Amino acid sequence: MPDAYYRHLGGGSFESTRHAQGAWNPSEQHMAPVSGLLTRCLLDHEPRPGLQLARMSFDILGMIPGGRFEVHVEVIRPGRTIELLEARMEAGGRTAVVARAWRLSTQDTAGVAAVEDPRIPGPGDAGPHEGMTAWPGGFIESLEVRVVPGHRAGRGQVWLRTPYSTVEGQVSPDVVRLVGMMDAANGIAARVPPGGDSWMFPNVDLQVHLHRLPEGEWLGLDTRVTFGAHGVGLTSSVVHDLAGPFGRIEQILTVRKL
Repeated sequence: MPDAYYRHLGGGSFESTRHAQGAWNPSEQHMAPVSGLLTRCLLDHEPRPGLQLARMSFDILGMIPGGRFEVHVEVIRPGRTIELLEARMEAGGRTAVVARAWRLSTQDTAGVAAVEDPRIPGPGDAGPHEGMTAWPGGFIESLEVRVVPGHRAGRGQVWLRTPYSTVEGQVSPDVVRLVGMMDAANGIAARVPPGGDSWMFPNVDLQVHLHRLPEGEWLGLDTRVTFGAHGVGLTSSVVHDLAGPFGRIEQILTVRKL
């Protein structure tokens, strides 16, 4: 098995490995490595020095089948200092995921820089997270997970890292590696146990907002999970690297009895 989530087959063609396997269905891909790969494709498309990925919106249009697929990227709103890109993942004869990303010009704003989100304890102050063993699938198996004390259902702080690159034979930029783990947020502090005779609560999107590009191999998630009374939930996380918070993510959930 390759030490990567995907093989590049040339052009926009890729093939998933078992490391990308999802948790809700053994035949599907987990959205986390998909979002990492699409981030890589967005970064590689007509790169613009002086522009930074600032927001990525991933809409999941259905089950993402494992195996071969295509990624198509285009600029849909060009601009000198602001532009919007779109990446479409085509799998099994249909569009499985649509990603849109804003690239914004970088400026020297150090004189007014400020972050209100508090830092969480680092991975050195965290221990093994046995709660993730409730989730099956190759992607969850690929992660090292460490939990900060005080974790409970619906609220938790964890650190994640992976030894695998996004694409076989390619070094993953830090932002690609870390975005490629963010979708795991929905499972780190589940309000109810997944699967069995219980509940399912998959997310239908992933919204990523970055006020700076992250660095390093560790992704910290400071997560809250809300279940509404009418079948809709929300997982909200502040995302961290070892230097502190660098953005936020949101996932809307469809909550339903199995």
